[in-house]
Amino acid sequence: MGRRSVLQSIREAIAGSQQDFTEGSLSRAITLLAIPMVLEMMMESLFGIVDVFFVARLGADAIATVGVTESLLLIVFAVAIGLSMSTTAMVARRVGEGDHEGASDAAMQALLVGLVIAVPTGIGGALLAPRLLSLMSAPAGVIENGWTYTAIILGGNVTILGLFLINAIFRGAGDAAIAMRSLWLANLINMILDPCLIFGLGPFPEMGLMGAAVGTTIGRGVGVLYQLSILFGGKGRIAVGRRHMRLHPGVMLRLLRVSLGGILQMVIATASYLGLVRILTPFGSSALAAYTIALRIIVVTILPSWGMSNAAATLVGQNLGAGKPDRAERSAWLTGFYNMIFLGAVAAVFIAFPGPLIRFFTDDPEIITIGVDCLRFISYGYVFYAWGMVMVQSFNGAGDTFTPTWINLFCYWLFQIPLAWLLARTAGLGPNGVFMAITVAESLLAVVGILVFRRGRWKTRAI
Repeated sequence: MGRRSVLQSIREAIAGSQQDFTEGSLSRAITLLAIPMVLEMMMESLFGIVDVFFVARLGADAIATVGVTESLLLIVFAVAIGLSMSTTAMVARRVGEGDHEGASDAAMQALLVGLVIAVPTGIGGALLAPRLLSLMSAPAGVIENGWTYTAIILGGNVTILGLFLINAIFRGAGDAAIAMRSLWLANLINMILDPCLIFGLGPFPEMGLMGAAVGTTIGRGVGVLYQLSILFGGKGRIAVGRRHMRLHPGVMLRLLRVSLGGILQMVIATASYLGLVRILTPFGSSALAAYTIALRIIVVTILPSWGMSNAAATLVGQNLGAGKPDRAERSAWLTGFYNMIFLGAVAAVFIAFPGPLIRFFTDDPEIITIGVDCLRFISYGYVFYAWGMVMVQSFNGAGDTFTPTWINLFCYWLFQIPLAWLLARTAGLGPNGVFMAITVAESLLAVVGILVFRRGRWKTRAI
């Protein structure tokens, strides 16, 4: 594509495209889907970045509270992302088949499932916040001063599930720009409210750490309201109306069957992450704070990379629905190549200049030292991560959520956790042992994912 064509594609991607993604240039299709999906994921990562940026002014315990809460919240993310995988796969398959009514039915069933999950878990999370922090071996100062932050964040998980699920519907339909705009709005509200509620700026009360939770939850809630206005207002590729607001047992069972693999996939990955945090906690608040800060910086690039991988999921799902498995496969390989170039460039920056990035969040020497090591070690595996994410999302887009589940089980539980324990505790490498284990395990996941994907069994998956 020439320069003018590239600029036109970028403008079209941000404004929203009506292109049929089962026809025409794959490079253009990836561009039109990946740009808004990357921007969407960047906005998702900003929630944690903004919270840590302002909360860092409150001390190491406050940062550690955000970190431990995010660890607990990953269980919610696991369910939300697992449901989102099946939702995107089913909506994309129906759109590829030309069955827009079936896509709308799938969307409504996904929303009902999300609501049933979000309400009881939100209530339980809010009531049990101090105990959950204690189970994570959080320092006493974190439990005493941070439990209200945890209670509000966990209690408002319906907004998290809403953002993920409805954006999954939009992505499956090919409306990536709408998903992007909902995260823009949610983050704008959060960036305004966070400093106001934490420090009591203007007419706002000074709520400290709790203010960050309130601002983030309100921001996400506004984003969900915007999504619902588009989905029920008929302004996207698919629309949900009153005729869809009923139970469809067959559709819901298919959705839950595919979701089960996605949820297990993410629970395995999340439990592994919680295990890593548990291995890190005996090394103190500084180690936890450093890991939290470094992880926020890493997420800024990993989530956009995940967004690019989501483009592969949509293309695989829609092209399988259109009866074009070879085009579906080519879309995965091409997306993986683009993702590798992106993350390779990011890794070079993170490896060369980790210090300034960590010091942007804190001036604590111990936190900076550990954070620099974390950022550098994990970045060594970025090229592998690029391929691993695309392979996983390609399986998920095809509706084959169980293959990545088994890969995750092997690479995370049977390999990463034992390796992290051995390096950190037995070998005496401390936090650096955990960081090394992350790099090795994620690289192994990429290699296994590529080998299994090439076998092609995902092409015959029916959903």
